[in-house]
Amino acid sequence: MESLAQLEALCERLYNSQDSAERAHAENALKCFSVNTDYISQCQYILDNASTPYSLMLASSSLLKQVTDHSLSLQLRLDIRNYLINYLATRGPLPQFVNASLIQLLCRVTKFGWFDDDRFREVVKEATDFLSQASKEHYEIGLKILNQLVSEMNQPNSGLPSTNHRRVACSFRDQSLFQIFQISLTSLSQLKNDVTSRLQELALSLSLKCLSFDFVGTSIDESSEEFGTIQIPSSWRPVLEDPSTLQIFFDYYAITTSPRSKEALECLVRLASVRRSLFTNDAARSKFLAHLMTGTKEILQTGRGLADHDNYHEYCRLLGRFRVNYQLSELVNVEGYSDWIQLVAEFTLKSLQSWQWASSSVYYLLGLWSRLVTSVPYLKGEAPSLLDEFVPKITEGFITSRFNSVQAGFTDDEDPLDNVELLQDQLDCFPYLCRFQYQSSSFYIINTMEPILQSYTERARLQTADNNELAVIEAKLSWIVHIIAAILKIKQSTGCSVESQEVLDAELSARVLQLINVTDSGLHSQRYGELSKQRLDRAILTFFQHFRKSYVGDQAVHSSKQLYARLSELLGLSDHLLLLNVIVSKIATNLKCYTESEEVINHTLSLFLELASGYMTGKLLLKLDAIKFIVANHTREHFPFLEEYRSSRSRTTFYYTIGWLIFMEDSPVKFKSSMEPLLQVFLRLETTPDSMFRTDAVKYALIGLMRDLRGIAMATNSRRTYGLLFDWLYPAHMPLLLKGISHWTDTPEVTTPLLKFMAEFVLNKAQRLTFDSSSPNGILLFREVSKVIVAYGTRILSLPNVADIYGYKYKGIWICLTILSRALAGNYVNFGVFELYGDRALSDALDIALKMTLSIPLADILAFRKLTRAYFAFLEVLFSSHIVFVLNLDTNTFMHIVGSLESGLKGLDTNISSQCASAVDNLAAYYFNNITMGEVPTSPTAINLARHIADCPNLFPEILKTLFEIVLFEDCGNQWSLSRPMLSLTIISEQIFSDLKAQILASQPVDQHQRLALCFDKLMADVTRSLDSKNRDKFTQNLTVFRHEFRVK
Repeated sequence: MESLAQLEALCERLYNSQDSAERAHAENALKCFSVNTDYISQCQYILDNASTPYSLMLASSSLLKQVTDHSLSLQLRLDIRNYLINYLATRGPLPQFVNASLIQLLCRVTKFGWFDDDRFREVVKEATDFLSQASKEHYEIGLKILNQLVSEMNQPNSGLPSTNHRRVACSFRDQSLFQIFQISLTSLSQLKNDVTSRLQELALSLSLKCLSFDFVGTSIDESSEEFGTIQIPSSWRPVLEDPSTLQIFFDYYAITTSPRSKEALECLVRLASVRRSLFTNDAARSKFLAHLMTGTKEILQTGRGLADHDNYHEYCRLLGRFRVNYQLSELVNVEGYSDWIQLVAEFTLKSLQSWQWASSSVYYLLGLWSRLVTSVPYLKGEAPSLLDEFVPKITEGFITSRFNSVQAGFTDDEDPLDNVELLQDQLDCFPYLCRFQYQSSSFYIINTMEPILQSYTERARLQTADNNELAVIEAKLSWIVHIIAAILKIKQSTGCSVESQEVLDAELSARVLQLINVTDSGLHSQRYGELSKQRLDRAILTFFQHFRKSYVGDQAVHSSKQLYARLSELLGLSDHLLLLNVIVSKIATNLKCYTESEEVINHTLSLFLELASGYMTGKLLLKLDAIKFIVANHTREHFPFLEEYRSSRSRTTFYYTIGWLIFMEDSPVKFKSSMEPLLQVFLRLETTPDSMFRTDAVKYALIGLMRDLRGIAMATNSRRTYGLLFDWLYPAHMPLLLKGISHWTDTPEVTTPLLKFMAEFVLNKAQRLTFDSSSPNGILLFREVSKVIVAYGTRILSLPNVADIYGYKYKGIWICLTILSRALAGNYVNFGVFELYGDRALSDALDIALKMTLSIPLADILAFRKLTRAYFAFLEVLFSSHIVFVLNLDTNTFMHIVGSLESGLKGLDTNISSQCASAVDNLAAYYFNNITMGEVPTSPTAINLARHIADCPNLFPEILKTLFEIVLFEDCGNQWSLSRPMLSLTIISEQIFSDLKAQILASQPVDQHQRLALCFDKLMADVTRSLDSKNRDKFTQNLTVFRHEFRVK
């Protein structure tokens, strides 16, 4: 007993102590319970005898970890399960957190044992027994078990491979989920009058969890605002068509307060999203829709619950779902449509007026209206849609509400104008409303904008002005420009002819172009540091982006005569070249005047790049003087943002754009003169003595130069342009790269841009690295690559690890792997030359790359996404072109690498699993061709492979088993890629295949064995023991049929 008292004291410290050292000590002392399986019986002893909740919590959480991390015997798991059910039923009231932990443990044991024994599947029955007992406590435990069970089944676990998770989830969906949903509905109707009870909350949350289940295994993020339709199984049809199902949630919304009322609405949002094909016929679906409309109408009439913010937001989502799942023609034909649409319109206007409160919810409502408006042309029959009356009011209400929000000043931390991408997404629906009655909407916008533009123009002439007042004016203008930009983004509309629309587009655009004449003049030219001015300039850039897509370029000009005719009358801009000049002048002004604002610089550069890389607009740009000036003078004197270190990432985009413009004209002379500013930096750095090379001046010059060069390299898209850059850099300037990497290895700020430039320089995109047949350039380039990688690798491996190991080491390592993968797969180097002439460049590069990968634990490789991609891309190239290198490694290293391929196959990223499949296929094909089919292996490489496999006979069977599990039990999008190694591994040894077949059959119900055995026989029908492409294709076809037949229930 004394030891139990000590344990309770330790648990108290573990969960309650404020002192972290004390907590760590307690954690260490108690670790054995969750790690060592011998302690399972002690956990049971604690649950039976301990009196403090913290010791019960320790026992429960330790068992949870044991069950998740260790494969315990079947009998032991059944014992734990039965013990828990008994314990929950007989032990008196426990603290909530202990109860929750025990129930989680019960559900985890159930999930992990779902296919091991039928008794695990009886958990729903056990929970129902709790519900049928008299006491509230038991009822609560029953509901909690079901809640946790649905969550557990829907949530992947670290201890369970995703294939198994999906199998269990599907089986649970088919066998138990519908029953649980029915239990939740029954509980809801029984508990209707039990207002204070927590049981209502549990029953509601159970309904919501059932409706939120991942029915088809798409793993979409259910928390995201826009999930699609909900794929409820057909067996649920009778319950969903029963009116009482919808009604119970409307009733609960009416009788409860938040958070319960919000959960009731969430259930309704899900029900409103049920797939259309679930219903028996159109009549049943119309009845369901009418019920939804009646319910939502009653809420609007009474206004009940909408004063609560969460309810309000959820209710807007519910109205928003009408647009996703129903057509206007269906809505119009429902009795009471006119009352409903009027109430929704009033609700929308009211929401717009209370903008402080409903800012993000409003967009669901606008989405509904835009969907209704776009459906008008398809409306048949006499029933009036009543949209003409309401839509203009909503359009005006929206603009007024944005102005009011500006006038009052945002109290939130974030102004919506700061997040341009999100804002444009939110405004996506709005243009449809404006274009519905475009004439009146555009006049309203113009009349609103004119006086504001007038006062903004007057302020430019003043010496000083009130900053706050100007900020409000700029914010209002930003909103209007964003709205006009959104309108120009979509050109189609229903209400009026194309010509008259173009004239109205021109009217609106002219106002923005007038504003641009003012923004950089007089007093306004001193305000580049002000946030409100930056927001206005970003709105203008967004306007240019949308205007360009709709109205600039040859096609657009011929089809937009009306627009340019009107712009010519208003502003003298008669064609798109004049308009491009306005855009480019604004780009140049922004790049000259903004030094501080990264957002404006980046946005300006992305517009500049869009213009330069467009085929037509690029050619047009070269005619403009402003562009000629930028290409000739891209120095920090003219563009001070290049001086700012924090804008140094923007340099790559800037030089990428300049590169596009330089290479558009086929002129080596122009290339050389344009590169002059970069040449000066090279010369300055090359003449810096070693003793001075570790200074800040050198560091920032080197970082800038590498980012600039990477931009230029990205712009070379042909053999000719790449040749210009290659000859300019090699051999004269390559030593500087090596010097940079050697002196600055310990500074990722320098090595990352340098290695990224190298990764771009060796990438053979669009076959740009094609040298003459007698040119050694490809080999010379690879020797430079090898020098840089070896210099970086040898130094980085000798440095100690730091806290941010990704930034300090892993990032550089993955870029090196990318460089090497690209160089090895680029097809411009004859690698046989190196061995032939005793050159170590290739073997040194491969050695150091291998050392770098082995220095990173596999768990870390899989944890960092970019590192994962680079690692597996490297392995794919290695196994396809340099498999001899892999086979000559020692057995442990070889096993580690092949083991990591198996981990990659199991991952969720189909790209990576395809790369791993390709690598495994190359390995298995090598084995098949040289060992299975060959005579006695004679080459040292084949002997090595035979030795590796003899040492680890389970290697191939394990990988084949993994591949079969993925294909059979998961929704894999790359079945073709996975089928390739499956054939190679299957024909290596017939024994492997027959053992695996027996294993898979054993895991399936006995009554299915005969059918599944036939499926396996069909799989190998007409497949011979060879790896020619015809045979491979036959196997792939068979596999598709096999998978389909195997999965038929």
